Amino acid sequence: MANVKRYWKNYIDGAWVDGGAAWIGVLDPATGEQIAEHALADAADVDRAVQAARRVHVSGALTAMRPIERGRMVQAMGRYLLEHKGEIARVLTLEQGKPLWESHIEIEGAALYFEYYGNQASTVEGRSIPLGAGYMDWTEYEPFGVSAQIVPWNYPVEMTARSLSAGLATGNACVIKSPELTPLTNGYLAMAAEAAGFPAGAVNIICGLGHEAGAALAGHSGVNQIVFTGSVPTGVAISTAAAQNVVPCVLELGGKSAAIVHEDADLDAFENDIRWGIYFNAGQVCSAMSRVIVHESRRDELVERAASVAKSLSVGPGIESPDFGANMGAMVSDGQRDRAMEMIARAQDEGATLVTGGRRPNRPGAFLEPTVLSDVTPNMEIANQEVFGPVLSVLSFQEEAQAIEIANGTEYGLVAGVFTADLDRATRAARHLRAGQVFVNEWYAGGVETPFGGYGKSGYGREKGREALWNYVQTKNIAIRLKG
Repeated sequence: MANVKRYWKNYIDGAWVDGGAAWIGVLDPATGEQIAEHALADAADVDRAVQAARRVHVSGALTAMRPIERGRMVQAMGRYLLEHKGEIARVLTLEQGKPLWESHIEIEGAALYFEYYGNQASTVEGRSIPLGAGYMDWTEYEPFGVSAQIVPWNYPVEMTARSLSAGLATGNACVIKSPELTPLTNGYLAMAAEAAGFPAGAVNIICGLGHEAGAALAGHSGVNQIVFTGSVPTGVAISTAAAQNVVPCVLELGGKSAAIVHEDADLDAFENDIRWGIYFNAGQVCSAMSRVIVHESRRDELVERAASVAKSLSVGPGIESPDFGANMGAMVSDGQRDRAMEMIARAQDEGATLVTGGRRPNRPGAFLEPTVLSDVTPNMEIANQEVFGPVLSVLSFQEEAQAIEIANGTEYGLVAGVFTADLDRATRAARHLRAGQVFVNEWYAGGVETPFGGYGKSGYGREKGREALWNYVQTKNIAIRLKG
């Protein structure tokens, strides 16, 4: 592929190095063609990366620095991404499949994390605790040391930035395991760290297979904290390995998020929520609006509107979509697309109605038409299991309590939404929905400043907002007995 470097290496202790597990091919999901090869790390490479990070932590290179200075370096990483946005976006689209304009949005979002947490670096303050005459007591927050971060393939730049920025801002040295499907753009974060002046070993980025490099990183005795975004089974395996070393984790494990649409909802506005909520990034979003639970009086109208939104989107190679518009790119792989299609077929077997989509276009690549399923019931697989694709399931309800029960009826609890003109009704729903974040009248309301994380099998811990900072620090109390 023209203008894409053919071979990519791991970044360990300030050097670009090959991997002990040879190479892995990186495919363009829009064509199925290989665009590059990436060095594949083995357990020995993981150990070298962790040891490099530990040396940086023990040396005090990050913790001795004034926090505001460290914060400026974190912010400089974000500026590096923006300065190279065009180049990074093109590589991101080719390895992940999303439209080029969506890649630009992702890189801008990644830069925003570095800006936000760079600003927060000097605000992680302890407190004085009064113990009466004769004592002085206070708390301090110290970084855990080595933060291991295992990031997903759907937003490889932004999700890495989310954890890396908070980890560095609080003084941790970091080891990133990039996703084997989309590892190329993580290399730019290593370049950003170099350009910002971080010492060798403060940021290490390796590409490896989950069962080898991922397992070695999660179970490494030199790791002090783990951040993982991905599937429930892998999250369970990682947290089990971490428990052997008594290491805290932040787990973001996806969801089956529901939007409750009441009879007084603004369906004109809701069409935009459908567009962004389930068809952005081809539905490969952990907090996607994959279920709509609509009042039976508006069900037919909503299904018709959802189908209209789905049919309005053209599907094709993301590299051919540089401008914002009604288009959707490929899914990340044929396997991911085929899994979604199998779930759609099983939903029809269970009684759901395929309103539109559900097919692969007659062209090469991991494409799937934007899909709407109606007549979905709460007991169906499609209403309970994450598709991670452009598939909207429409359910209906009669009473408010029933809608809440359906929304809370899965093992997940990442985000939820309620759409109504009645503020009292919205507030009731927000308090009863079992989710870490509730959107009212706008899916994806909020931003980098707002905490994000789940209930139930959506995981634990919080990313984004100031709440995320406390995942990367531990509290130390200092008590002094004074003379006199």
